[in-house]
Amino acid sequence: MECMAKAKNTSTSTGNSPVPEEMLNAIIKTFIVAHVDDTDNHLAQALVYNAARLAWRMRASGLETETKTSISDVVTAADRAAEKFITDALATIRPEDGVLGEEGTRREGTSGRTWVIDPVDGTYNFTTGSDYWCSALALVEGDPNNPEKIIFGAVHRPAMGYTWFGGPEIPTTRDAQPVPEFKNTPAERTVVATYLHPPLFSVPEVRDAWIAVTGNFATVRMLGSASVDMAGVASGELGCWIQDSVAAWDWLPGRALVEGAGGVAEQIEAAGKTWSVAGTESAVASVKAALIGS
Repeated sequence: MECMAKAKNTSTSTGNSPVPEEMLNAIIKTFIVAHVDDTDNHLAQALVYNAARLAWRMRASGLETETKTSISDVVTAADRAAEKFITDALATIRPEDGVLGEEGTRREGTSGRTWVIDPVDGTYNFTTGSDYWCSALALVEGDPNNPEKIIFGAVHRPAMGYTWFGGPEIPTTRDAQPVPEFKNTPAERTVVATYLHPPLFSVPEVRDAWIAVTGNFATVRMLGSASVDMAGVASGELGCWIQDSVAAWDWLPGRALVEGAGGVAEQIEAAGKTWSVAGTESAVASVKAALIGS
């Protein structure tokens, strides 16, 4: 699927990006030529694959990190370049569709469909040299923040070379192979992947709700990338994932994969927060009971 243009970086960089704008535009044009006739399914996988590889190569060249809302909420030129790569390609290949991207892209479409994009999910990990990050997207119908239908999700984790793809009506695959049969493992016999922003540990109702949930599982992991976590749930490596106040780009790609694998995904109101939960039917039921009872 890879269509990255190869060239020496001899031009002057713009901003904090080691990839000159003219080179990025050439990469995008090359991709468009190669994928203009793709089906939605193949296009989605090619987009996340190439976006992640672009970000990975930019990181290897050195990047500055900027903070957004907190010291752990960060962005780099790689996030912006990867989002530009996806959105510019879609503007030509799927001009009738809308786009919603984490790094600010907002484009209304005429088709009723929207591509929801997280160019680098797990940016804090990305900036520290960790391999626990990915590029992710979902295609939905209706309001992307409350879609009428999730068509599919696609996630590429470059460090492992894995691409996950699937949706509620599309059996989830990893590198075009079906993920293992989904087992309805109960919470007490499996692992939950989660995250809680450190300041929320000082908010009693939120902290207590989170503790009530995580205490029901065999063990807990806080790994830092929602889409990689939920891809792990879809593949059977994790039993459940939960987080509060999740943006569409952090929720929809992974939710699609979990549902395509036979799992359950819900959003639950509790402790003044909206909690997004995806996992086995039994584990999600346990989470829901703990949240409602907290």
